[in-house]
Amino acid sequence: MEELSLAGADNGVAVGEAGACPWPLTAVTYNIHDAIGTDGRYAPERIAGVLAEIGADVIALQEVPLGGGGRASVLDLLREATGFHAAEGPTLDTPTRRFGNAVLSRYPVVGIRSIDLSFGSREPRGALDADISCHGHPLRVIATHLGLRPAERRHQIRLLLQEFDTDRMPVILMGDLNEWFVWGRPLRWLRAHFDAVPAPRTFPSRLPVFALDRLWISPRHHLVQVRVHATPLARIASDHLPLVAHISR
Repeated sequence: MEELSLAGADNGVAVGEAGACPWPLTAVTYNIHDAIGTDGRYAPERIAGVLAEIGADVIALQEVPLGGGGRASVLDLLREATGFHAAEGPTLDTPTRRFGNAVLSRYPVVGIRSIDLSFGSREPRGALDADISCHGHPLRVIATHLGLRPAERRHQIRLLLQEFDTDRMPVILMGDLNEWFVWGRPLRWLRAHFDAVPAPRTFPSRLPVFALDRLWISPRHHLVQVRVHATPLARIASDHLPLVAHISR
């Protein structure tokens, strides 16, 4: 795991006692598809509008343009629109283009790490691992986007599960898992580790068929509800719908 610097982070923010809970909380995972909607139009302001509709506390984003080569950073736009703290986890980082995962949080992000999930010659993949201080209580959020081939996803889930060997703070794993085999090994391994969670369909956004976007939490009993945000704006802003989780004591 690679430690990343966090620009503007207040390293003096306390993270509270081990085992303390930051609830209640609303969390969202959302693949924004380069901010290109189902009408083929690049419109990051629509993504900002969808996030405003939801009003979440912590947001995991995938397929986020992060700038480079004179391109605009969609994450910068969303940070300004929400007023949230932001952390980026590029999986593609070149002079001409930066692209990958991101986290937006109502609460301070006090540390971030990068987990490399790349597999052979396939497209680089990764996870953004962020520590968040919610009113002094610690929360760990991992945002990821897995690969397209079954062997690739199995490798990536094994790597991710190695990171969950601690109970010092609550953990939320969320992202686009690209896994549609309900009885495939990756989902079975995740259920065994985190327990079962609802998985409503999120893709494609106009008429969802597949539950590609997932959210897992430990401890599991804090998860109250999982739902899809399927407003008219959300159906056009991206080819995925946001998955929303309500978490409480």
